Amino acid sequence: MTHRQLQLVLLSGVVIALAILPRVITDVYMLNVLVLTLMYAALSQSWNILGGYCGQISLGHALYFGVGAYATSVFYASFGITPWLGALAGGVISMLLALGLGYPCFRLKGHYFSIATIVIAEIGLLLVHNWDAVGGALGIQWPIGPDSWVTLQFARDKAPYVYLALGLFVITWLVTYWIEDSRWGFWWRAVKDNPEAAESLGVEVFRSKMAAAALSAFFTALGGGFYAAFVSYIDPESVMTFRFSLLFALPAVLGGIGTLWGPLVGAAVLIPLTEITRSYMGGSGNGLDLIIYGALIMIISLAKPEGILSLFHRNAKPDARP
Repeated sequence: MTHRQLQLVLLSGVVIALAILPRVITDVYMLNVLVLTLMYAALSQSWNILGGYCGQISLGHALYFGVGAYATSVFYASFGITPWLGALAGGVISMLLALGLGYPCFRLKGHYFSIATIVIAEIGLLLVHNWDAVGGALGIQWPIGPDSWVTLQFARDKAPYVYLALGLFVITWLVTYWIEDSRWGFWWRAVKDNPEAAESLGVEVFRSKMAAAALSAFFTALGGGFYAAFVSYIDPESVMTFRFSLLFALPAVLGGIGTLWGPLVGAAVLIPLTEITRSYMGGSGNGLDLIIYGALIMIISLAKPEGILSLFHRNAKPDARP
């Protein structure tokens, strides 16, 4: 059995184990934590496509998350269009937005690119705050209806949201798995390691970055659409703040950036820890999650810069051989 075949077998085992959990866990709060963990694993995997494999550290992915959430909410609340189509529409809009923003931003290098993504996301947050057509600062409340897979509303049973979040993670994982061994995967890793050397060898650097940005934005927007359905109410502060951009990047960095399993491992450590701590601390724990984020990153940076996965393997990076 090859290494890549073993990865698929491992995925099957993980999916089966996670699919069983909603039948074992009866506590609603713990199911909510499981949903958020899987959702952030999928979103971190989406971010990992651009930041981990292509080496373009974006700290503005909350913009695409917000576009997906708002597109899904507006389509459903205002026009009665199923959230499935709304999320796809948000994904397409985010792809186009990523391509439009990538054209000037990818001419910036290093921390200048990261700063530009933060600024653009904050501009998007301010625009939505003052855009009455999408509810402005008041946000959008989803109309309450019966439990349905068509409208993605399940008031009494959290298990469907677990399966939806798991499905989103599996899709992003499989896309990343396919890309990892494709021409694009080799191009992206070459761009990440040394753009100038990659270009001298015939790699289309700018085109590679644009493709990674579009794909990353699409899946991030799908996650935004799912989150809107999960909470049934959104406003600018709940889907477009810098905190979300940070939460998309941290699991991948914590677990192992530029790896298939890093985002899931990082999310499995980070999200339950912060959610449960915040729940037990209540108001007295305000801001504690940010302290935990910073502490974990410092510990990993000093002890294992390659991430948690490097504890189990000498090299957590994917095999770069064709």
